[in-house]
Amino acid sequence: MIKTINSRRFFAWNIQFIFIMTSCWLSSGLYAEEVSNRAVVTVKMAVDEAVRNNPGLAEMQARYDAMMEIPSQLGSLPDPMLTLGAMNLPTDSFDRDQEAMTQMQLGFSQVIPFPGKLSLRQEAAEFEARAAYHSVDEMRIRLVNHVVTTWWQVFYLDRAIDTIESNQALLRQFIEVAKTKYETGMGLQQDVLLAQLELSRLIDQKIQVVSLRRNQAIRLNVLMDRSPQIIVALPNDISKLMPVLLDEDALYQLAEQFRPLLKEKEQSVAAAESRLTLAKRDYYPDFKVGVVYGDRTGDNPQPKGDARSDFLSMKLGIKVPLYAGSKQAKAVNQRSREYQKNRYALLDEKNQVMSEISTAVTDYHRAQEQVSLFENGIVPQARQTVQSMLAGYQVSEVDFLNLVRSQVTLFNYELQYWKALTEAKQALSRLEAAVGEESVYE
Repeated sequence: MIKTINSRRFFAWNIQFIFIMTSCWLSSGLYAEEVSNRAVVTVKMAVDEAVRNNPGLAEMQARYDAMMEIPSQLGSLPDPMLTLGAMNLPTDSFDRDQEAMTQMQLGFSQVIPFPGKLSLRQEAAEFEARAAYHSVDEMRIRLVNHVVTTWWQVFYLDRAIDTIESNQALLRQFIEVAKTKYETGMGLQQDVLLAQLELSRLIDQKIQVVSLRRNQAIRLNVLMDRSPQIIVALPNDISKLMPVLLDEDALYQLAEQFRPLLKEKEQSVAAAESRLTLAKRDYYPDFKVGVVYGDRTGDNPQPKGDARSDFLSMKLGIKVPLYAGSKQAKAVNQRSREYQKNRYALLDEKNQVMSEISTAVTDYHRAQEQVSLFENGIVPQARQTVQSMLAGYQVSEVDFLNLVRSQVTLFNYELQYWKALTEAKQALSRLEAAVGEESVYE
């Protein structure tokens, strides 16, 4: 009687389990078909599309284009002043002939900064524009690195889905073997239930991985300025080549020479130095020159009696730095500290870049060694172990729990292999970004 009840429960549980698996297979099949219907996006295609279309990069480019228009503005003289006026006009008659000093004036004046000030202002603006240019290049490098790391993350999740599916197929094989042994009275019902439970766990894990994959694909689409809903399909076959890196000291030197971030900071230091020199030059006065032409009408009194002559006036103004102690001196102190700030910022960025390089090199070497170990040793050994365990279980020489454990171990090692490969490729991308996209290989 108990055996009959257990059989009924077992049959009902099998029906429920088959329904769940069928639903998952159909949904995963639809998703796989949806992905396969899209054009394959290689990492180079993703990078090219992102650099071409990313709005954040376009914004930085527009900022640089705007800053390129500033230097010539600051290097030009201030706009001259043209004045029109009436001088000594009698208010009783407003007659221009009434008074000898009445005149209509036309004036022209020009402010002339002390020699060297305009060129320093233009020079500082040019350095700022060059810094903006390097910031665009730095933004592009960061964007490329972001695209590459995201692409490889999607690739890893694709391989994780494939690994889960292959392990599901292996577990289904276990279930069939366990069922056969149970039906012939040589196995236990709990072996079948254990395998089905493990298969359900893999189904749940696949649901989570598919969701993570979609989220990463959304990020990749946004970086390429695509609609987030577009399905991203990646190639299955990629180069697993692990190149040999240059020495870290050589990488440091390349970064100092080519990293746009460091060049941007260097230009900021140069701009701050120009502004400091300009602040010191402000102790010297600016000048203002002017010419006024006065037009008179009427005649001179007798006996001369000829027409009144016009007047020409010339002016020279000198700006006196009367409040130098609270103005020019404070400006020099301000610019001096800004110059020091930019120098320290450059040194700090150099340290950060060297840290990025060393970290990327360390991560790459670690992942490279793991890839070799998993590919040539651990994964093949784990597969052989599973096959050996399965053969032993079929002849009742191996416990089913140990068989399942060996399968779980294989699954974890396969995932670790793909994770290590992905991390190695991502470390290479970070290293290239840290150096400035120059060749980091021997």
